[in-house]
Amino acid sequence: MGKKSRRTKPAKQRMPFVARTFEGLPSEGDWVALREFVPSATATVGLRDGGTVRICSLLPGAGAGLVRPDGEIWVGLQVMHNHGDISRDLAHVIEIARETEPGTPIRMTAPGVGARLQDLIDPDSDFEVELHDGFDWWLVEQDRDSSAAAAALEEANATIAPTTKLTATDSAYVTDMGDHSYLRWIMLDDEGPLLDAFARLRAAGKDSLGEGTELIGIFRAHGLLVPVWELDGVGAAELDAAVPDFAAVLDEAKSRTDELSSDERTARRELISRQVTIR
Repeated sequence: MGKKSRRTKPAKQRMPFVARTFEGLPSEGDWVALREFVPSATATVGLRDGGTVRICSLLPGAGAGLVRPDGEIWVGLQVMHNHGDISRDLAHVIEIARETEPGTPIRMTAPGVGARLQDLIDPDSDFEVELHDGFDWWLVEQDRDSSAAAAALEEANATIAPTTKLTATDSAYVTDMGDHSYLRWIMLDDEGPLLDAFARLRAAGKDSLGEGTELIGIFRAHGLLVPVWELDGVGAAELDAAVPDFAAVLDEAKSRTDELSSDERTARRELISRQVTIR
């Protein structure tokens, strides 16, 4: 008799790795900011089928999403779960929401292979970020007299670091951490040429945005580089005034094609050695 054949389970499909999680979405850099460090913000984005979804930096309990009593879908970016492709996770929340009764939080499940945000969201839609001083926007009218809701809101509001979005460029945010303030600027350039440019500026002593600003490092988030400057007594208005001149200097550095000098290579290694990656 021949050997019994063994049935093998089909291999479980996995979403392919994508370095730039939010590439192709309107205002890619702002998605990264709301996902990683902006404490309280919202933005409404249009879907390819004509609907809309409100994207939220954080929802109560770091929830994945909810369907408001009026039927509006809210999706949270700062969540605990990560099934390997954040864009797919968030698209799955929208899919679940479409089958969820109004007034109900979303129960996240393993998304499997399927549509990503880029498949659902209209690439020509606006994505205007609205920053909030607190999380009062969480509450529906019937919750405003609830002591439990008030306590949860007070606890959440206590964690907020005041944040301002610059107007002179895209995806740049100033955060006041109390003792220190920081400018984090999400840049959409390819990593290699952008690092070269910052290395040139650092070696030449031109990597600040003026007095009271110091480039302290660059981190990588969702396939994009995010330079960080520590600020000393410099506000958003002054930074907005300084951005055009700095952008021009950076553009000139990015346009250069000659090899890095010894000092510039050293500066590049220093920037890389201090780099942290966030996915």
